[in-house]
This record gives sequence, structure tokens and C-alpha cells, in this order.
Amino acid sequence: MATIRLGDIAPDFTTDTTQGKISFHEWLGDSWGVLFSHPSDFTPVCTTELGTVANYFPEFQKRNTKVIALSVDGVESHLKWIKDIEETQNVTLQYPIIADESKEVANLYDMIHPNADNTLTVRSVFIIGADKKVKLILTYPASTGRNFDELLRVIDSLQLTANYSVATPANWKDGDDVVISTAIKDEDIPAKFPKGFNRIKYYLRMTPQPNK
Repeated sequence: MATIRLGDIAPDFTTDTTQGKISFHEWLGDSWGVLFSHPSDFTPVCTTELGTVANYFPEFQKRNTKVIALSVDGVESHLKWIKDIEETQNVTLQYPIIADESKEVANLYDMIHPNADNTLTVRSVFIIGADKKVKLILTYPASTGRNFDELLRVIDSLQLTANYSVATPANWKDGDDVVISTAIKDEDIPAKFPKGFNRIKYYLRMTPQPNK
């Protein structure tokens, strides 16, 4: 089983979901994507996560990002679970859940870690760019719920740094100053970053976020 690394093309697949059969790359289209997995249906932490993503759905839409969940149970089970999620989290689920009973997708994305559990998927997150390349991989243990504010923050950073010669510093949030790429010479900064910059060290130069 090949390990997926950053920059790899996200493996394509065709699968059943709660919103019908999809081919993953075709379903993504020109959007960014978040694929996140769950150990199984009717699990407590996952119920809160799926509800949170439903609440955050408009924020993902603002970022041209589609979200899709995965669990190794079937569509019928998923649909029953959705009723519980909507009831307990006071949401309407707008995005599909992959029915991966064969574990084909879980194995394709290396979501089963035998030393954690032989059969259940770990809580994996893959952020995929519009170019279908994997931009971020996160893996959580079954006991720890994910922080979706952090995933939105990362998408903001990834989309910003894909379009400008900048990086985002520790704890950066949308609207904060950013780091100018070390490949840019001091004398070339004014043309690229007309808002000005602060030269802290020759390798650490800050500028206001260029797309704000």
C-alpha cells in the first residue's frame, strides 16, 4: 500500500455515498476538497464532528471547498445516523458520507492503522487543492475530536500562499501579516508588495496580507 504524501495527486475512486454514486475527481471539479474519515457510524465524537461541519458548511463554500466524510458502514446505516446527527446537533447535513464497506477508499488513503485498530479507520483529514494535489494530511486518534476552526485556517493559508509569494507565521489567522518568501529580494519587494514591509531579519520580512 503506497503512502500518500503532500504534493501527490489525491487517488481517484468511484463509490456510493448518501447522495448517490460519485467519482471523486469529477465530484471535486474545480473546487478544493476536504475528505475526512470516521471509525464507524453511531460513534459519539464523530456525531459532534459531522454536526460541526454541517454548521460550518457555508464557511467551506466561501472558500470554494467541498467536504465529504467517510465511514466503513453502508448507505442505509449512514442515513439512519444522519437522522441522529441532525437531531442531536440541531443541523441539516448538506454534504455526502462515503459508504466504504469494502474499505477500498480507506485502504487507498491509508486510513487503517493496524497498531491503533485492525478494522476501524483512524480520524484522517486530507485537504486537496483544485489541482487535485494533496495539500495537508492530519491524523487524529479515535478519542480526540478534530478542530474545524483550524482546518478553515489552514485552507485560508493554503489558498493565500498558492497565489502569492508568502508564507503564514505561527498562529496566523486570515487578516494577519504574512512572511515574504526568502526567494524575493529586498529590492523587488515594493513592486510585489506595495503595502510596505517590515525587515526584522534578512530572512524574516513581514508584510500586510496582500489580498486584503
